[in-house]
Amino acid sequence: MLDLESITKDPESLSRMLEDRCWESLDAENLQKLIRENKKIIGEIQEVQSRRNSLSKQVGLLLAKTKDIQQKDKKLVENKKEEVKSISQKIKDLEAQKSILLEDLNSIVEILPNWLDDNVPKGSEDNNKIIRTVGTKKDFLFPAQTHYDLGEKKGLLDFTRGVKLAGSRFYTYWGDLARLERHLIDFMLELHTKEFGYTEVFVPLLVSEEAMYTTGQFPRFRGDYYTLKSDKLSLIPTAEVPLINLYRDEIIPEKELPIALSTATSCFRREAGAAGKDTRGLVRVHQFQKVELVQFVHPEESERIHLEMLKHAEEVLIRLELTYRVVLKAAADTGSSASKSYDLEVWMPGLKRWLEISSISNCRDYQARRGQIRFKSKEKGVKHRLVHTLNGSGVAAGRCMIAIMENYQKEDGSFELPKVLSKRYK
Repeated sequence: MLDLESITKDPESLSRMLEDRCWESLDAENLQKLIRENKKIIGEIQEVQSRRNSLSKQVGLLLAKTKDIQQKDKKLVENKKEEVKSISQKIKDLEAQKSILLEDLNSIVEILPNWLDDNVPKGSEDNNKIIRTVGTKKDFLFPAQTHYDLGEKKGLLDFTRGVKLAGSRFYTYWGDLARLERHLIDFMLELHTKEFGYTEVFVPLLVSEEAMYTTGQFPRFRGDYYTLKSDKLSLIPTAEVPLINLYRDEIIPEKELPIALSTATSCFRREAGAAGKDTRGLVRVHQFQKVELVQFVHPEESERIHLEMLKHAEEVLIRLELTYRVVLKAAADTGSSASKSYDLEVWMPGLKRWLEISSISNCRDYQARRGQIRFKSKEKGVKHRLVHTLNGSGVAAGRCMIAIMENYQKEDGSFELPKVLSKRYK
C-alpha cells in the first residue's frame, strides 16, 4: 500500500506514476476531492483542539488564582467549561467525518500500484529493456518439436486425462517426466539453501484473506484466484503469499535482517484474462510447481539484494546450460506490488520464442505497510521502520522442465538431461 501522507502531499507524482503504468481505472478527480476534504477536516480539528487547549489552560489559571473564587469568576469558569465541552463534542463530530473520509480514501489507496523505481522504462511491455543474453540458441539438424508434441508422443504428458480430472488447462505427468520435475525442484532447493543461504520453509497452500491483502492480491485482483468462500481461504497463486505473511504484524530485530526464505509449492491461478492464450502445452495452466525466493531486508540494502536474488535465479539456468536473457520490465508490465522487476526468459526452440521462467521483484515497503512488517531501528529518534520485501521464482519448475525438453531434444523425440541433473536422475 502507498503511504497516504505521501499521496496527500504530492498527488501530481501519483498521477504521473499511474500514467507511466498505463493505469486507467482510477477516478483521479474523486481522489483529489477526498484528499482536499481530508486536509480541510484535519485543519479544522487542529484549530478547535488548539482552542480547547487554550480554554482549558484559562480555566486552570482561574482555579489556581485563589481557593475562594469570586461569584463572577465562578460563572466565567463554568462558561469556559461549557465551551470546552462543546468544542470536545465538535472534535468528536469532526473525527467521525474524518474516519468516513479515510475509509473512502483507503478504499482507493489499497488498490493503487506501488511507486516505480526511477530506472523502470515507461509504458507497455513493448518497452521492456533487454539487459543481457546468456548463451546461444541451439541449432538442430532436424525440425525442433514443441514440448507438448514431445511429451504426448512419448506418453509422458497426458492432457486428456488432466481435463477429465479437473477441466481445461490441467494436465498429468507420467513416468520420467514426473521424476524430472521432482529432481528439478530438489536441485533448486539444494542450490538456494546450501549455496545462497536461504532457509527452507514448509507453508500451507491455503491462506486467509488478510494474507492475500498483505501481498497485494486482494482486493483488486480477487477474481484471478481460487477461493473457498465458506472458509474465507484462497489457494495460493505463489508461495510469496505465505512466506511474506510469516512476519505479518511482527517487529523484527534489525540484527536479524536480511531474512532469506525458500519453499517449493504448487501454485494456483484462474488465468481469468488468458482466454485463447497458450491453450496447448504447459505454458499457461491453472496449477504449476515453483520454487520461491523471498527476502526481508533493511531498506538501504534492498537494491543490492535485488540484484543478488537475480543472480541466484540465473544460476539455476546457468547450471542447466539453458540460453536465457535478463529483461527489465517496463512500467505497465511491472506487477502491481512491485517497484522494479527483472524477468528471466529462456529460449524455447520448439515454440520459437522466449518464455518467462522467473520474475524477481523489489516491492520496497509496499507489502510491509499493508502487513505491518517492521524492524526495530537503531536510528536515533526512530523506533520502528518498515522492512523492504523482495520475491522471485527460483525458478518455475514446470517451465524449466519444458525448456529442458525442447532444448535437449533429439531427432527421435526423446531428450537428454543437463549434466548437472544426469547423476541426480539416475
